[in-house]
Formats: sequence, C-alpha cells, structure tokens
Amino acid sequence: MVLELALTALALAAALAVRPWRLLRGPLLSPTLAAVVLLPWFWLLPQKLPSGMAVQFSGASLLVLMLGWPLAVPVLALVALLVWLLGQAGWEAVLSQWVWVGLVPATLALLIGWALRRWLPPNVFIYTLGRGFLGTAVALFASGALYEGIHHLMEGVTVHEALVARWLMAWGDAFLTGLFAAVFVAFAPQWLATWSDERYLRPPPKA
Repeated sequence: MVLELALTALALAAALAVRPWRLLRGPLLSPTLAAVVLLPWFWLLPQKLPSGMAVQFSGASLLVLMLGWPLAVPVLALVALLVWLLGQAGWEAVLSQWVWVGLVPATLALLIGWALRRWLPPNVFIYTLGRGFLGTAVALFASGALYEGIHHLMEGVTVHEALVARWLMAWGDAFLTGLFAAVFVAFAPQWLATWSDERYLRPPPKA
C-alpha cells in the first residue's frame, strides 16, 4: 500500500504540473467526458463477478492515445474515485485497482509509444497496430505480472496460471484499443492527442 500511495502521489504531481486541463478547451473535452461516464462501469464489473480472477477492461492505453498521459492520469484517478463512491469495495482495493489497472498500464503505454516513435518509421499501421494493439497487450500484461509479483491474492491459483489469465485478458483490452484507435484515425483523428496527420500521413521521401 505504501508503494501504491507513493506511485499515486508521484504520478498525479507529474501530470498536474503540466496543467493538462488546458487540453479540455479543444476537441478532447468530448472523449474525456465519455471516459468519465463510461469507464467507471467497466471498472465496477469485477465487484459483480464471483471472487477469483476478475475479467476487467482497463481502458488506460486507449486514454493515453486519446488524451495523452498528463490528462489520462487525472481522468483515471477520477474514474477510480467514482468506482469507490458507486461500488462496495474499500478504498485500499480501489487504490490497487487505480494503480495496477490504470496508472501503471498508462505509463507503460506511454513508454512503448515513445520507443515506437523513436526507433520505427512514422506509419499509420505502426500507430494502430503497434501502439493501439500490440503495445496495449504488452502494457496490460506487464502491469498484471508486476501486480502478481508484488502481492499474489488469488487463492488456489498458481502464479503461472495467474500469468496465463493476465495474458489472455490483456489481449481482450488490446483488441478493443486497437479497434477504437483505427476507427478514430479514420473518422475522428481530433480525438487522438497522440495522432498527427503531418507525421503519419506524409508521403514517403522521393528516391
């Protein structure tokens, strides 16, 4: 819990230091409001399922693509607050959910996006498949593996079985994120703070 509180304080301080609310003056207000309205219900889903491995949609990687990391972090914090107010779980459980389902995957998605921009050419398929699909799978699985390594809470399930389940759940999140990323690139690129027509759609250099 000390680690989770420290990560929360550090991430919120870093995100708010750049005043991300300024982005809400433009087209990102709509996806931000949609995330605040819809995402808490996905995060509340594990409380409605039997105990054990809970199926859950994170949405953190998609929010990073849409809002950028500085704005996605406080939005995810607000989502966690709504989950605590609307659900039955204690604040310690919601704190863990916010860190390992929201903050850590969002931060890993940011790092993966930076690596792809640094070492791969600007291409629409690298954006949608690399950042939206494969990057989300890696970020969610890595976050789940870290969670299991720090505190293994699923009684009667081995760490190996837990990691397999985390891997499968990560691909569900990756499929939805990749799908929405492709749709937004085609029909609503203004809802993607990490997208740039100038970067990804410019013609290749002439030989």
